[in-house]
Amino acid sequence: MGSLLRSALRPRRGAVALIGVLQIAQALAALLLPTINATLIDDGVLRGDTGLIVRLGGLMAAGTLAQVLCSAVVGVLAARTAAAVGQDLRAAVYAKVQSFSSREVARFGVPSLITRTVGDVQQVQTLVFMGLTGLAATPMIFLGGVVMALRQDLRLSTLLLIALPALSVVLWAILRRLTPLAQATQRGVDQVNRLVREQIAGVRVVRAFAAEERERARFAEANDALLDASVRAARLAAVMYPAGMLIGNLCGVAVVWYGGHLVDDGITQVGSLVAFLNYLAVILGSALLATFTVLAAPRARVSALRVREVLETGTEPLGDDPTWRGRSWQGEVEIRDAHVRYPGAEEPVLRGVNLVARPGETVAIVGSTGSGKTTLLNLVARLLGPTGGQVLLDGTDLASLPPEEPAGVVGLVPQRPYLFSGTIAANLRYGRPEATDAELWQALEVAQARDFVEALPEGLETPLGQGGTSLSGGQRQRLTVARALAARPRVLLLDDPFSALDPVTERALTGALARETRDVAVLLVAQRISSARHADRVVVLDEGRVAGAGTHEELLVSCPAYRDIVSSQTGLEVAA
Repeated sequence: MGSLLRSALRPRRGAVALIGVLQIAQALAALLLPTINATLIDDGVLRGDTGLIVRLGGLMAAGTLAQVLCSAVVGVLAARTAAAVGQDLRAAVYAKVQSFSSREVARFGVPSLITRTVGDVQQVQTLVFMGLTGLAATPMIFLGGVVMALRQDLRLSTLLLIALPALSVVLWAILRRLTPLAQATQRGVDQVNRLVREQIAGVRVVRAFAAEERERARFAEANDALLDASVRAARLAAVMYPAGMLIGNLCGVAVVWYGGHLVDDGITQVGSLVAFLNYLAVILGSALLATFTVLAAPRARVSALRVREVLETGTEPLGDDPTWRGRSWQGEVEIRDAHVRYPGAEEPVLRGVNLVARPGETVAIVGSTGSGKTTLLNLVARLLGPTGGQVLLDGTDLASLPPEEPAGVVGLVPQRPYLFSGTIAANLRYGRPEATDAELWQALEVAQARDFVEALPEGLETPLGQGGTSLSGGQRQRLTVARALAARPRVLLLDDPFSALDPVTERALTGALARETRDVAVLLVAQRISSARHADRVVVLDEGRVAGAGTHEELLVSCPAYRDIVSSQTGLEVAA
């Protein structure tokens, strides 16, 4: 946690230094006021020196005002600094997550990444604020209070040898139990976040299977576990202040009883007794303040470790080959002996895959579920890096290019169409913000989406909710095709883009795409043979390996795996 906070506070050294100076002034005022008060009582009140009372009273008022002003300025500066630290950490975590491949995202999980970006950063921000407002001055006030108390009366100071160890033992025992509870709380937040996200996204499936009660039970179990951890942590925190006050009050009673006898015997003055009581309150108060700051440390420490884990996660290397700048890409894709293995998987998803797609060619990729079709497209889209082999664009290894360059050349239509909140036009311009309205309408026409967009009251400016849930599945799918076309890619990746379309719309879209992409390399993942049979070449994947490649007619003769797929979809036996 220390390294994370140091790096976060380094750009704000000036504000932190000013806070330190103001807290030193605040601490000096807090330490001097009891001594001035003792002098006022002993030399002013008891002797009837009105002039001294007025002078020392004015000095105490000035010291109190200075203390209040310093405290107010420290609070403002600390709040701004902590907010800036939180902003920087959120930006850093967000930028890091954006650089993650599918492997890293799967490792953490989407709900956990959301929690780390928002909730965990907030915990660190809170600790920074509490530390800047209290923890910096607390050691000075604590040690200064002990020294000033010793100066007032050594006999009374022997009571500190009982109070301080007792307070330390109680606070240490509480803090020691808080760390595991903080870890359990953060795990509980992750679990609740995951379930809420899962159940909201799958609400239609839940209702279709009448599984509301089961899902409520799952959520209740996770919520109860989070409640239990939070309540146990809150109980420990609630014990801390009363325990500190009990020890402080008992010590104060002892000081009054013992100090009263010393005053009665003429050994100690009344002002010294009052000052010692004030210093005792300062010492115990600073200890409690430090403890309340440290109280936030276990959970903030867990959060800081989770944030640092994201920031220090090694991503797949990003190249920066200078030869790509100003280059005109043709769009030839070549995959050489590609292997992909996901973390923790027993078997690789792809094994020694070789594939070439040239401009003007449509290469269809078919295979059974789990054969690695989508993973193959993800390699070309650079959403995933190969664990072995190469992916080349016009003969240049994608690993040597910065991430923004393939993104400007390769267009992807994902298997699950996703639209962002905003207008239809904003979604279509996502890959090329400078696209004109005419170009958007052209892309919609090719994607067979122009008719339904024109029928909408606001046309291109029709607002969409997150995910485009106000549209049907087929409409969302066609809009994602139009979005990819509007970006004018040299390589077009289509991951089963016709699954939600009726046969008539599919045929129209297939024909329009063929005309629109005459000079574009197209990689098409197809579940239906009807979508693949007219491709220039069909590649058959079977358990991550290329089982065959050729035209539809050639594969019917040479590839048993392809014949099995055709038979399963047509219901007819296909002879070799």
